[in-house]
Amino acid sequence: MTERTTESHPVRVLARLDTPLSRWLWLVKWLLVLPHLLVLVLLWIAFVVLTVVAFVAILVTARYPRGLFDFNVGVLRWTWRVQYYAYSALGTDRYPPFTLADVPDYPARLEIDYPERLSRGLVLVKWLLALPHYLVVGLFAGGGMGVVWWPDQDGPTWTWGGLIGVLVLIAAVVLLFTGDYPKPVYNFVLGMDRWVVRVGAYVGLLTDRYPPFRLDMGGGEPGAELPDTPRPGAGSGGPGRPGGWTGGRVVSVIVGALVAFAALGLLAAGGVALWADRAERDADGYLTTASTLTTGSYALSTEPVRLDSGIGGWVGSGLGDVRVRVTPTEPGSSVFLGSVGDATRYLRGTGHAVVRDVTGERVVTEVVRPGGPPAPPESADIWLESSAGEGTRTVETTVADGDRVFVVVDQDREPGVSVRAEVGATVPALPWVAGVALASGAVLIGLAALLIGVAARRASG
Repeated sequence: MTERTTESHPVRVLARLDTPLSRWLWLVKWLLVLPHLLVLVLLWIAFVVLTVVAFVAILVTARYPRGLFDFNVGVLRWTWRVQYYAYSALGTDRYPPFTLADVPDYPARLEIDYPERLSRGLVLVKWLLALPHYLVVGLFAGGGMGVVWWPDQDGPTWTWGGLIGVLVLIAAVVLLFTGDYPKPVYNFVLGMDRWVVRVGAYVGLLTDRYPPFRLDMGGGEPGAELPDTPRPGAGSGGPGRPGGWTGGRVVSVIVGALVAFAALGLLAAGGVALWADRAERDADGYLTTASTLTTGSYALSTEPVRLDSGIGGWVGSGLGDVRVRVTPTEPGSSVFLGSVGDATRYLRGTGHAVVRDVTGERVVTEVVRPGGPPAPPESADIWLESSAGEGTRTVETTVADGDRVFVVVDQDREPGVSVRAEVGATVPALPWVAGVALASGAVLIGLAALLIGVAARRASG
């Protein structure tokens, strides 16, 4: 017989099954944990930001900053307590505390030994090395069980998630009718939960110890004590260490993380705007987008497009000149392109389609009125700009207050219009927009670093 090792893993997931458990409380725990879920959303945003900071610190110094380590362990610990109370175990009816710190007498605890040094090279490839574990975690945790309504389907679809959810549901039904939690199911669920948490800690850079392909079932672990007997110095993040993560410091990190995300959004937007200004303009200085528009009716029109000059002409000066081009998809065809404030009178009685939505090459048109051919468009004295003939037709306009409708008509006035449409604008304000976004992003990154750095320094004592 092989003797089981008693070596303690640096990531220790501990739990104690509370008895007796309420037969019915699990039916409403989804509602009871909502306050925790709202807080955890913010904490996990901070977790992601601090993990990126820790990645850089480990790469440079081979150390995980202790204050950041305690915070991220606290987020994992808080998450584990909520999961244990709710639908990853249903192992206790005691409501989880709102704290990052270790609570020694709570039935679910998480300890992670602080690593004095971490591998600089390993931090670059942990996400890749954990790929085999992702398959196992997907099998265990999955995406939950419930009803999903996909936009492209007519009705709801049942989706089955991980094995943890299925077994916890079975245990809940047994609990409802018998008042007892099946111990073999509990032990197996805890083993899977432990596997998932170990992988999360490894990918989160909190340890260099590769997660074992081993299902350590039950609430205890080799070489570790169950709740009620805390092990000091194991990533407590609480009163056991000087400083610690007080409520104000946690809020400071969360605010800093949110500011960091806003800064990254501004930097990304500024970078895209700068790239578009320098690399995406055509020879005439226009930024353009193109799609193919087709209808079997006699004419094709856009919905009214609002071209406002804005307050003090700011929007108008930002967009600059607007250009619309259409090219018949059939060589030799002649089309008419015109812009007008209101095309209702001209299109009355004419079979035509309206472009409702354009997303890249995906175009949604709707035939709004069956009818006969329109009057010759050149005979209508309503057009603000127009162009007619074979080949590419172009109209240009300067942004002004009011609506514009663009109309395309086959000059033969036969049913069926198919053109390649291109819409462009000069957008002279784009460099200014890019500069403001990049500068604002840089300022917010500095503010985020200040909020997170000061809180982490004080928490590390």
